[in-house]
Parts: sequence; C-alpha cells; structure tokens
Amino acid sequence: MDKIVKDVGEIQSRLLDHRPVINAEIRYFVREFEEKRAHRESRLLESLSKVVQEANEQVLPSDLEGMKQQLSDVIARLRAANHMADRIQQRELEAQQSSQLQENMERMKDEWADFLKEQQRWKEEVSEEHAKAVGQVSTRYSEKKKDLDKLLSDV
Repeated sequence: MDKIVKDVGEIQSRLLDHRPVINAEIRYFVREFEEKRAHRESRLLESLSKVVQEANEQVLPSDLEGMKQQLSDVIARLRAANHMADRIQQRELEAQQSSQLQENMERMKDEWADFLKEQQRWKEEVSEEHAKAVGQVSTRYSEKKKDLDKLLSDV
C-alpha cells in the first residue's frame, strides 16, 4: 500500500505540478537568449556606437560649418531684401506724395478758375452799375442842360 500511495503521489505531482517543466523551459530560454541574442544585440549596439561616434567626429562639424555658411548667406539675402523693400516703400511714398501734390495742383487750378469766373461776374455787375450810373448822370446832365438853355433863352 505504501508503494501505491507513493506511486499515486508521483503521478499526481507529475500531472498537477508543472514547476520542474517550467523551470527547465525557463533555463532553456535564458540560455538560448544569452548565447544567441546577446551576441547579436551587443554587435548591433557596438555598430550603432561606431556610427554615432563617426557622425559626431566627421559629419556634424562639416554640417555645422555648412550651416554657418548658409546662415550667413541667408542673413545677407535678408538684408538685401530689407534694403529693397525700404527702397520700394520710399518710391511709393514719393509717388503718393507726388500724386497728392498733383491733386492739390488740380484743385488749386479749379479754385483759381472759379475765382476768375467770380471776378468776371463781379466785373460785369460793376460795369452794368457803372453804365446805369453814367446813363443816369448823362440823362440828368442833358436835362440840366435843357433847363439851362431854356433859362438862358428866356432871359
């Protein structure tokens, strides 16, 4: 009976206790990973490290110099563009002032023409009034002369 209990215990442990199998699988996985992948990963990391060092030593300084040169070119172009924009603004301001001056001249010409028309109208009014006054004075003078002639002829 002891044997049967012992055998049943072993069968139960084999069927229900998976720890030994799992431990064996874990050891196998760790061994495979460390042996195969560890070397591949370390080689990959070493090659990446070399690429980064080369970039830091060679590519970056030459790129920085190129970038500095390009930056100075861009700054020079921006200054030239600003200068051209200033000149364009100055020309437009001069043109605007010239157009305003032209408008003012046209307005002054119109005002001068209106002034001359009004002066001409006043001149005509004054001439008419003068002609009437001269006519009245002439009429009065001729009446006075007739009266004087009549008085002289009576005497």
